[in-house]
Amino acid sequence: MMEHVRSIALTVNGEDVRETVEARTSLVDFLRERLGLTGSHVGCEQGVCGACTVRLDDVTVRGCLVLAVQCAGSRVETIEGVSDTGEIADLQEAFVRRNALQCGFCTPGMLLAAQELLAQGSVPSREEIRVHLTGNYCRCTGYQAIVEAVEAVARTRCSITSPSSGESRDGVFSTAATRGARPHPALSASRGGKEEP
Repeated sequence: MMEHVRSIALTVNGEDVRETVEARTSLVDFLRERLGLTGSHVGCEQGVCGACTVRLDDVTVRGCLVLAVQCAGSRVETIEGVSDTGEIADLQEAFVRRNALQCGFCTPGMLLAAQELLAQGSVPSREEIRVHLTGNYCRCTGYQAIVEAVEAVARTRCSITSPSSGESRDGVFSTAATRGARPHPALSASRGGKEEP
């Protein structure tokens, strides 16, 4: 029996993409196998672990539960995209500084989930951070360092955007220190780089 294939057009990390895919291909498999964007990892394949987290039209989703054909006409952002723009440079730096990553397998999804929470603009409580990150499993760190890193960035961002220190630009928080920060290699797998497990 012949597989059903579909032509799709979407935007991935700001670039227009046109591909033909099997109707059953998951978004995370499409990103990894067809586009070489290996920062989104394949974990449980049931939407539980969060390793495959990506942004679809500004909302984080599980890439293993979304079919590539469902994304036609949409905008997809992966860890590579948000890392390249510098949007999460402060989070990446905080994860390294506070030892919030070890094997790095969960880190891309954890960063995207944390950024989604921090984009709300307030300083969440430690409990709110924990609740928001519950859909992202980490088997190495015990979460304490992750929560501390997210909390530290939230406090810094809110102090930067307070009336006394100036306002953010277009909702994107950045400082001179974070704009030029280089991400730790485990924080994103770039196209053409060494593939993560």
